[in-house]
Amino acid sequence: MKCPFCGLDETRVVDSRPSDEGASIRRRRVCDNCGKRFTTYEKVESIPMIVIKKDRTRETYDRRKLEAGIMRACYKRPVPIKRINQLVDSLESDIFNREDREIESKEIGESVMKGLKDLDAVAYVRFASVYREFKDVNTFMDELKKILE
Repeated sequence: MKCPFCGLDETRVVDSRPSDEGASIRRRRVCDNCGKRFTTYEKVESIPMIVIKKDRTRETYDRRKLEAGIMRACYKRPVPIKRINQLVDSLESDIFNREDREIESKEIGESVMKGLKDLDAVAYVRFASVYREFKDVNTFMDELKKILE
């Protein structure tokens, strides 16, 4: 590792420890030339997941969007945050365990609906009404009938 102070690559590690709950390694280093200490972080490089939107544009997967949609659906519902986090973790795990590095937003939406259906029926209908873009009350009632069956 190159010293940020003198530029020479004669440095050595004097301490290593896990950081970010094991997601990275923090290393304290000392330069053999100038004697100054500095810290580096080492983490696994991952290829980003790309989401293909309805209009066929592509964007990088963002966990916060998934969480926000589920949180909005569960607003004022008796759903513990722990269960919401478990659902998001499970969905994200399924997304990232795919071989393909691209996923259609439709697939994510369907997975969210399946998860919400098991979590809370009202949250499911709320999410479905936005996701499926219900145009009128009849569409809404059709979805409710599916739940009641």
